[in-house]
Amino acid sequence: MTKLKPLLIGLVGAGVLAASGYGLYNIGMQRGMGMADAAVPSAGAVATPANVSPGAVPQSIAEGEAATRRHIEKGVKAGDIDPANGSKILYYHDPMVPGNKFDKPAKSPFMDMMLVPVYADGDTGNDGSKVTVSPRIQQNLGVRTAEVTEGMLSPQVSAVGNIAFNERDQAFVQARATGYIERLHVRATLDRVSKGQALAELYVPDWIAAQEEFLSVRRMQGTDLATLVDGARQRMRQVGMSEEQVRLVESSGKTQARITLVAPIGGVVVELMAREGMTVMPGATLFRINGLGSVWANAEVPESQAALVRPGTKVQANSAAAPSTNLRGTVQAILPEVNAATRTLKARVELPNPGNVLVPGMFVNMQFMDMRAEKSLLIPTEAVIQTGKRVVVMLAEDKGKFRPVEVETGIESNGQTEIKRGLQAGQRVVVSSQFLIDSEASLKGVEARLNDAPKPTAANTAPRHDGEARIEGIGKDSITLSHGPIPTLKWGAMTMDFKLPASGKPRNLEPGDKVNFEFYMDAEGLPQITRISAMAPEPKPATAKPAGSKP
Repeated sequence: MTKLKPLLIGLVGAGVLAASGYGLYNIGMQRGMGMADAAVPSAGAVATPANVSPGAVPQSIAEGEAATRRHIEKGVKAGDIDPANGSKILYYHDPMVPGNKFDKPAKSPFMDMMLVPVYADGDTGNDGSKVTVSPRIQQNLGVRTAEVTEGMLSPQVSAVGNIAFNERDQAFVQARATGYIERLHVRATLDRVSKGQALAELYVPDWIAAQEEFLSVRRMQGTDLATLVDGARQRMRQVGMSEEQVRLVESSGKTQARITLVAPIGGVVVELMAREGMTVMPGATLFRINGLGSVWANAEVPESQAALVRPGTKVQANSAAAPSTNLRGTVQAILPEVNAATRTLKARVELPNPGNVLVPGMFVNMQFMDMRAEKSLLIPTEAVIQTGKRVVVMLAEDKGKFRPVEVETGIESNGQTEIKRGLQAGQRVVVSSQFLIDSEASLKGVEARLNDAPKPTAANTAPRHDGEARIEGIGKDSITLSHGPIPTLKWGAMTMDFKLPASGKPRNLEPGDKVNFEFYMDAEGLPQITRISAMAPEPKPATAKPAGSKP
């Protein structure tokens, strides 16, 4: 028994030492990893400027796991509002593997922990495009905002129109039978005529035979002559006589070998093909008359403003020939042709012509007024920023926050621009000092992100930490180091694994070597070595030489 006491005491002492050593190692690991969690933001969080206050969302993994458990109990999922803080839940993720998103609260499939919610109104939901400008800076910059309103836009376009005949108000006078022009009452083009005015007198020999036949049949005695009379009357129509001329023959009982052609409408004779003594054939055009009750005004509209003019648009016009007359018309058509020299389209406008004061060749000043029936979102035109590839406006949010929003614009009129996509009624946009805000808040980087520029990675932005260690082992993707204290992270001395640098496994290093190394904490919260090199060997102490020895 006395021989076993020293052995038992030795075993107990070794166990105590082993337990205390493991306890110290475990405490150091927990303290070091705890400080790492404090130094590195959780996955999904975006670093924010100092003047941006965080939202009411979980700021630690423990709070996030607690929120997820609460969501499981309440049946809350992604897209719902968290009743605890009033924030909308975007998705759930594992902070250690942030690239995967889940729409329901659950346990992480990667780690022994719960998923963490990511909210829309907190820093974890921030896309990095928001910036904050203090009220003092806003006042110094003279920042003005305007509300996005809903209303009807009335685009106005000014143009000069050239008066032309209304080609829809024309009439032709033709010969219905072979005859001779005995007398001409209108002798020149552009002579004004009124409706029913005599134009010319024609002698038509072919009509005499048809009329004599009709009169002879009607003078016959007997029964059942109605069929013969109707046949004779029809033959008069066939030789080109009008109903009025047929009735004149019946009423007078005499042949009518001559016919007087009259103007069917009032206007101007724009084409005259008849002369006294001419022989005319059936279907020959003798006169073309154009009315002057209404005229066309052909306006040259710039190609860039063609979308503001459409058929049915109301038009106001005035002419120097009638300065006191204000004419109102309507766009009849947009002609499908572009003038290659002036890059303009022709809009055909029909204008009334009281007193026949407007004649072809005159110029009129026209104002197009297109009152759109549908409502649209409107913002001041000065709020629109043309970047060349995108159209952007600066959206003003609460607490002095601003962010660029890409929009799709429509027509512009009277300092107002139509917004088809990108904004909502009631929001506010910056209408002055947008570019000063861009300079003040360094929005060039934000615009670069909008233009799909590469986002900064943790390897470029994370702080670096230095230390000294001894190599315990080298694996395929990691290296085990027993390092001393890391003051920048408040870590104590411990043995842990580090990810190997991007260059791969270090050369000329073996387990047992002492090294200097540099590392950072990556997005997954794991230490990533960026540089590692062997330490210089310590110089050996000089030994005293024995007396009398040779140098």
